[in-house]
Amino acid sequence: MKAFEYFAPATLEEAFDLLDRFGTDAKLFNGGTDVVIQLRDHLIAPKAVIDIKRIPGLKELTYDPAQGLTIGACMTMNEIGEDQQVREHYPTLAKAALSVGSKQVRNRATCIGNIVNASPLADTSTPLLAHDAVVIARSREGERRIPLSEFFVFVRKTSLRPGEIVTAIQVPVVPGAHGEFTKISRRREVDLSTICATVLKADDGWRLAYGSVAPTPIRLRKTEEFLNGAVLSEETIETAVELARSEVSPIDDVRATKAYRLEVVGVVLARSLRALM
Repeated sequence: MKAFEYFAPATLEEAFDLLDRFGTDAKLFNGGTDVVIQLRDHLIAPKAVIDIKRIPGLKELTYDPAQGLTIGACMTMNEIGEDQQVREHYPTLAKAALSVGSKQVRNRATCIGNIVNASPLADTSTPLLAHDAVVIARSREGERRIPLSEFFVFVRKTSLRPGEIVTAIQVPVVPGAHGEFTKISRRREVDLSTICATVLKADDGWRLAYGSVAPTPIRLRKTEEFLNGAVLSEETIETAVELARSEVSPIDDVRATKAYRLEVVGVVLARSLRALM
């Protein structure tokens, strides 16, 4: 691990000053469960690490029946997954948050960090995508609201601009939503997803979001459209499974083969649809 300067700004303005000063040589630090590993493995070598945990207002979680759920940047996975309002109104998100790593990891890891890291297999990304979540980013120029579907650009690349800090993510209310979150991994506990998925049935139709089947977490829009125009039956499910497999582009890696992932995409969808019939 190369030497770096550590800063813990007390305000967003101080953080913006540091980003201006160090530019691309700065790395924002929140829970640190990804950043520390990247530092240790020499995947990144910043001159400055900027810890945002002391900035007021970033460790808040609020729910409003009209506006939905707002998750501050420093809310941990355990805090989100164990929150009664999240469990009641967004159960797939609560389940996804509590599926990340071990309890000790979840005491530090944040949902925002999981999203900003932009891994294709980010567990919380699929319930957030299914709920049409919006990322809130702040800079000296003001606030920018970015639909999560436009936030992910490629593997570990986002649409954040230089000088922007994600302060929260807003999760709208989806009327009538009930769904299934599924995580497939090599071990039952404390492992990365081989595939993760959220299938929601809402008043306005089906919402299907998958992770680890493309360079970014994705919604299966064609499969959604098909399901929204059909009566759910075993025949419909079989057609939806084949359509879903045509929308994904998994790869071979250390966790699974492309063929295995294609098979599991269909299995997860079929099980979820049957559970929600």
